[in-house]
Order: sequence, then structure tokens, then C-alpha cells
Amino acid sequence: MARAVERVFWLTPGHAAEPGVWYAGCSPAGLFRSADGGERWEPVAGFNDHPMRAKWVLNGTPDGELVHSILVDPRDPKHLYVGISVGGVFESTDGGADWAPLNEGVAADFLPDPNAPFGHDPHCIAQHPAKPDRLYQQNHCGIYRLDRPTRRWERIGSAMPNKIGDVGFPIVLHPSDPDTAWVLPMDGQTVWPRTSIDGRPAVYRTRDAGRSWRRLDRGLPAGRAWFTVLRQAMCTDDSRGTGLYFGTTGGDVWASGNAGDSWRCIARHLPEIYSVTHAA
Repeated sequence: MARAVERVFWLTPGHAAEPGVWYAGCSPAGLFRSADGGERWEPVAGFNDHPMRAKWVLNGTPDGELVHSILVDPRDPKHLYVGISVGGVFESTDGGADWAPLNEGVAADFLPDPNAPFGHDPHCIAQHPAKPDRLYQQNHCGIYRLDRPTRRWERIGSAMPNKIGDVGFPIVLHPSDPDTAWVLPMDGQTVWPRTSIDGRPAVYRTRDAGRSWRRLDRGLPAGRAWFTVLRQAMCTDDSRGTGLYFGTTGGDVWASGNAGDSWRCIARHLPEIYSVTHAA
């Protein structure tokens, strides 16, 4: 059956040793590569035409299937990870010629088999630049950490407060400390779209790789703030105080200059925000 790209969802630069290389993730779930800074693109046939692709990927989200996270191992340009909603995390060690699912240990409460090897819904995956063997993901069914070479994810969201849970979209990592990460939980019930829990948004931070979490809400709305923070709408910078930023579906941008300890709104009434990034 013929497929066509509906939209490009995410762009990731290639390895530092491959200047000009970019990867693009799209919907329907597909992966493309450019070797000339985006002038021309070629499909990554090892993924797009993989004989298992039709079984790996499910059209189960309101926005349809999409490749939303593309990670390139900073030590090896041939070592790639992608995150697919709905499909899961997949890994290639040969530059994209072949792929395998990497979802062991991740819950899939919405599937007939909750331990299925694929068909999962990672909302965002991140690889720590200083410790590339450590990956984190915010999943439809929790927050997870993976320390390679193991293949089994650990649900570190189990340490979140029970009344908050561990459902959300973004997860961002400290630029130099692999044990520090931030999430922004959303209502994990059947309501859609996901919104801040009880209308009281808060960021949660771990400094011990997910063994414990601390609520950070100073300066954020104390109530009636029913917004969503989407999967790429939160980021950090590499300043001394570690700045954090997130954008909402209501068009507001919030910033912290002290690793999330306090917050202030720096922009209001923008269109719905899908992505936030920082550059010095």
C-alpha cells in the first residue's frame, strides 16, 4: 500500500563526525536522512520498509502515528534510537539498515498483552549526552530509565506521589548530571486532552535517577490552569543556574533560572506551543 508523508514532526542533527547529516521523523511513522543539510532527503529504507513495520506501528493517537524522538549516540553515528507513538522505542546499530524493538519492562495497559514487545506509546525519549548509556522516557504508561547494555526499562515513575502519578509528555535532562531530570505530569485518566492535575501545574525533579521526586510549583498558577505541555515543549539550557522553559497549549511560556525552584511567565497569548528550545 502506497504511503505519503503527511507532515514532518521532528528534526535531529546527525553525529558530530557527519556534518550536514540530519534525520527527520514524520507522520505516518517514517524516518528520513539528509546528507547535505536538508537540501535532499532519502528514506531510511531499513525502517520504512522493514517487514515488521506494519505490526510495529499502530495508529492509536489523536494525531495519528508519528516518529517524535530521534537519538544519535554521540560515540557512534551508526547507533540510533527512535521513539514512535504508537509503536515504541526501536534501536539500530548499523546506521538504520536494520531495527529491533527496545521496550522490555515498559507497561502497555491499553494493549491486550500488557507485556507486548511493540505497540507501546513513548511520549518522549532522551539520551544523556555525558552518559550515553543512560536513556529516559516519559511514556503513556509511566516514567522509565534504561541503563545499557541492559534492555529492560525500570519504571522510576513508581516513586512519584500516588495522587499525581507518572503520566505526562515531556522529559528533559540536566546537561551534565545524568541523575537529574524533570517531568511535568498530566492527568492520566480518560480525559483528553491531558491537562495539569486539578488545574495546578507543577514540575517534578529527580536528582537521584528517579528514586525520588520533588514538586516544584513556586510561581506557577495555584489553580484553574487547565493546560497541556506537549512532548517537545519543555527544555533546559546549560547556564550555571540551569534554566528550564516550557510552553503550553494555551500559548504561554514559563521560565526558571534556578533548575525549577521558582517560575515566571515570560510570554503570553501565543498560539498553541508544540516545541520549545534554547540557544545562547
